[in-house]
Amino acid sequence: MPVGGGGGRGVAPPSLSPPLRPSVKAFGPAQRRGCHAGPAAMLLLRAVPRRRVRLPPPPLSQHRGSSRTDIAPGGPGPGGGGGRVVPVLAALLGLGAALSYGERRRRAAHAAAAPSYPRYTREEVGRHRSPEERVWVTHGTDVFDVTDFVELHPGGPDKILLAAGGALEPFWALYAVHGEPHVLELLQQYKVGELSPDEAPAAPDAQDPFAGDPPRHPGLRVNSQKPFNAEPPAELLAERFLTPNELFFTRNHLPVPAVEPSSYRLRVDGPGGRTLSLSLAELRSRFPKHEVTATLQCAGNRRSEMSRVRPVKGLPWDIGAISTARWGGARLRDVLLHAGFPEELQGEWHVCFEGLDADPGGAPYGASIPYGRALSPAADVLLAYEMNGTELPRDHGFPVRVVVPGVVGARSVKWLRRVAVSPDESPSHWQQNDYKGFSPCVDWDTVDYRTAPAIQELPVQSAVTQPRPGAAVPPGELTVKGYAWSGGGREVVRVDVSLDGGRTWKVARLMGDKAPPGRAWAWALWELTVPVEAGTELEIVCKAVDSSYNVQPDSVAPIWNLRGVLSTAWHRVRVSVQG
Repeated sequence: MPVGGGGGRGVAPPSLSPPLRPSVKAFGPAQRRGCHAGPAAMLLLRAVPRRRVRLPPPPLSQHRGSSRTDIAPGGPGPGGGGGRVVPVLAALLGLGAALSYGERRRRAAHAAAAPSYPRYTREEVGRHRSPEERVWVTHGTDVFDVTDFVELHPGGPDKILLAAGGALEPFWALYAVHGEPHVLELLQQYKVGELSPDEAPAAPDAQDPFAGDPPRHPGLRVNSQKPFNAEPPAELLAERFLTPNELFFTRNHLPVPAVEPSSYRLRVDGPGGRTLSLSLAELRSRFPKHEVTATLQCAGNRRSEMSRVRPVKGLPWDIGAISTARWGGARLRDVLLHAGFPEELQGEWHVCFEGLDADPGGAPYGASIPYGRALSPAADVLLAYEMNGTELPRDHGFPVRVVVPGVVGARSVKWLRRVAVSPDESPSHWQQNDYKGFSPCVDWDTVDYRTAPAIQELPVQSAVTQPRPGAAVPPGELTVKGYAWSGGGREVVRVDVSLDGGRTWKVARLMGDKAPPGRAWAWALWELTVPVEAGTELEIVCKAVDSSYNVQPDSVAPIWNLRGVLSTAWHRVRVSVQG
């Protein structure tokens, strides 16, 4: 992938597959046979703990001592194919020293019988989350200490540390290479114990309205448990253009409803008192399926930066309350026309949505958008039932949700139960008394929500996802990565990056395809590779410019507001270059 200081768009952004997958042809015959590892192999071997553990015999289909395995063209990894490659190099989030694999198998074949391992609770495993405390992970009922591989991980220590203190399985699912047959065999050499047989999940509390919430990916950074609100790790945000469903940021206001798809009905209040009732099957069959790739962003994304200026009320979102998916469903326009509404209405009209999620008093979550946006064929507003090619996950609105591209995520109502057209905006609390912006001079004693319009289109935004704040990066070349997005379908035309706090600038390379004018619903991922000198301190800053030449403000204080919404100042990340 080309990177550098020049502007313009390059190739499509990479997937989450581990980046380093060298061809076996790159090594000599001895290394390919698993014998006489060279200097690079010996470096990796010295980093691997020499535990003597008996492993299962090699498969009959593989010659003893061989570390070669075939990967079909088009397999995981940048560029698709690659012929015969070392498939275990990225195992265990990068675990598996491919150069030493044959040597390890020979050692393991002659090792003594496996020892009797101590038992640990999940709480005890969870205390080992850093190299200082040792990095432990679990797989199944086994416990592993992978501390000695953290610095050797091809994707960097930050990726492997995402699983520290917890289970590997959710993270392995993000990298197809972990399905290779030898991965567990390699993993066994790091085994230090087993989970206690008494470990079992606690029984749900029948009185807890959140007891029926779905399970979540442990990699999410949780901002509140009840209701559940979480964001993906910043390290993974810009690794792939489409955010995996399990890592898509979650913004819930109320308990997640349990919906039986066979009994689901969407009610559309039509003109003249008529009502249209649609089952999930009817929504799929009566209306053409339309797909759109769109970014959703919470109004409170980057709120934590505002709270450093002055306290604000709201969840302490970092930079991850934003994600991108390929949505599929019926156009809202098609459904409203079918219900009898015209293309245009005179005067001010709104399309109001209600969800199946409700508070203890029975009041549902609700929101609305202008009628013109709902009926515009260019606005691509969906009643979505698919997300990245699969049915909507429960946390993201199963079985049907609204997706309003280019608009604050609060208007994309999940678990949709009712659509109505009204001369007034939704009466919902979240439309009338939340998700509005105010002057820095307004406080909770003087705020009047009636004086401010509800947020619809969002301003231009960008953030640095790599490196992370406080990181110590090696000298030489540094690659800075991030995302940029603007509301209303305005395309991001440039991202400027500074390494000295904004005194000098370079133009980042934008990744991905160019969108049609006015319909740039998805973010742009960007990156910049620059030389850095040992022993220096860097203040990395990014700012995006959209097609209307809107640009982010340089500081937080002038845009501070009591709810901490619309936080779009230059994003700043301070790092040091190792001496």
